[in-house]
Amino acid sequence: MIAAPILAGSLLFSAVAVPQDPGTRQATGVKIGEVSATSAIIWMRLTKHSSRNAEGPDRVGQPVEPVPEDAEVPGLRHACPGAPGRVRVRYGTDPGLEGALATDWVEVDASTDFIHQFALGGLRPATEYHFAAETAGPDGAPEHTPLLGRFRTAPPPDEPARVVFAMNTCQMYKDVDHPDGFEIYEAIGRLSPDFLVTAGDIVYYDNEDPRARTIPLARYHWQRMYGFPRHIELLRHLPVYFTKDDHDLLSDDCWPGLDPPFMRPMTFADGLRLFREQVPMGDGPSYRTFRWGKDLQIWLVEGRDDRSPNTLPDGPGKTIWGAEQKAWLRRTMQESDATWKLLISPTPIVGPDRENKRDNHANTGFAHEGREIRRWLAEHLPENAFILCGDRHWQYHSVDPETGVQEFSVGAASDEHAGGSPGLDPEYHRFHRLAGGFLLVVVDRPGGSPTIAFQHRDVDGAIVYESVARSPE
Repeated sequence: MIAAPILAGSLLFSAVAVPQDPGTRQATGVKIGEVSATSAIIWMRLTKHSSRNAEGPDRVGQPVEPVPEDAEVPGLRHACPGAPGRVRVRYGTDPGLEGALATDWVEVDASTDFIHQFALGGLRPATEYHFAAETAGPDGAPEHTPLLGRFRTAPPPDEPARVVFAMNTCQMYKDVDHPDGFEIYEAIGRLSPDFLVTAGDIVYYDNEDPRARTIPLARYHWQRMYGFPRHIELLRHLPVYFTKDDHDLLSDDCWPGLDPPFMRPMTFADGLRLFREQVPMGDGPSYRTFRWGKDLQIWLVEGRDDRSPNTLPDGPGKTIWGAEQKAWLRRTMQESDATWKLLISPTPIVGPDRENKRDNHANTGFAHEGREIRRWLAEHLPENAFILCGDRHWQYHSVDPETGVQEFSVGAASDEHAGGSPGLDPEYHRFHRLAGGFLLVVVDRPGGSPTIAFQHRDVDGAIVYESVARSPE
C-alpha cells in the first residue's frame, strides 16, 4: 500500500550541506548518541585540518594487496588525520548558549584516535538542547572555531507524543551516490526525525579497499565515511543509536574467536574496542532499550558479542544473542507498558533470506533460536511488537507464515549497493523492492488513537510503501 507522505515536523535541515568553517578542527564532525529523557552522549574528535583530504591515493573498490603502511594512512584521499589538543562541550536550552553549562576540558591524543565522548546528565525531558563542540590545541592554544549542534531529549514515558525516527544500514563507501555523501542523509534531514538508528555494516573493513588489517586502516574507514559534508551536517542535528554487525567489527559472518588470516593482525577484540571508540555508546552492554514517550520503546539487540560459531550444528545450544541477552529482552519487553514495542536487529529474524546464508535467525544456521524468538513474540506480544532489521540489501515487509510476526527490512543505503535478494516470496512478502533507501517510522495519535506507520522510502525520500497499525486499545 502506498500512501501520501506523513511529514515529520518542521523542516529544520538545509537541503545543501554546509561547508566546514576553515577555523574548525573537526573534519569528522560530531555524533550525538544514546539520547534518553535525561541524558545524551556527545562524541568529538580533534583533527589536524578543518576538512578531509581532497587529494592523495584513492583506495576504493575491491580489496587489493598490498595495503598501505600505517604511516601512509594520513595521506590517503578522504583521510582526516587527528591532532593532539583539548576538547569540551558547552550546552544549554538557549540557541545562543546564554548561561550554558560547560564540561571540563579534556586532553585527547593518538591513543584514542583523538576522540572523547562526553556523557551529559540531568537533562530535561522533551527539551531541545543546543551545544558548541569546542576544540583547542595543546595547552589551550590556539582556540578553534566550535562546531554547533542541537538535539531533543525523549519525552517522559507517561506522555503521549508524536515520535518520528529513521533507520538505515549497509553504507559501502564505494557505493556512495553523491560526492558529498549518501543521498539518504539529505533525504532523512528534510524529514526532521527525532533520531536515527544505524543498524550495522556502517563501514566495510574486510571487503572494501584498503582492507582494514591494522587499527590505523580501520580508523581510516570511519574517517572517510564520516568526513562527507552531508554526513557531518546531518549528525550535528540528529541523535543516532548505533548497532554493529560483521563488516564494521572484523569480517563477513564473524563470531568471537574467529581469526581470518586475510585480516591479520586485526582481531575480533580490536574490532569490539574500535566500534565503541568510533561511536557514542557508553560503557554498558551493547544491547539496550530506550523509551520515547507513552507510545514507543525500542530494543537494540546485539548479534556478534556472544554468538556461537556459525559452523556449529544447529540446535537448542546454538545462539546469536546468548542466554543473558535473551532473558533481558523477554523481561524488559514484558515489563514495558509502551503501546508499540520495536525489536531492532542488525540481522533478519523473519526473512526469508538466501539459501547460502547461515549466520542469521532467518535461515538454517540458527533456525532453532529463530523459531524460539518468533514464537515467543507471537505468544506474549501478538499485536504491538514488530521487528526492524538491517543487513539485507533489499527492502521488504514480511509476515512469518507460522506466527504472524512482522519484520521490516531497511535496505541498502544506495541503489548502487542494493542486490542479493532471492526474489519476491508471496508466502512471506507484503512488499519487496530491490533498491536502496531507508525506513521512516511515525508514531502518532490522530484522533486520540495510537498508530504506528512504517514507511519504506527511496534514496530521495519518496514513500514507496507504507504499512499502518492501529492500537487495539
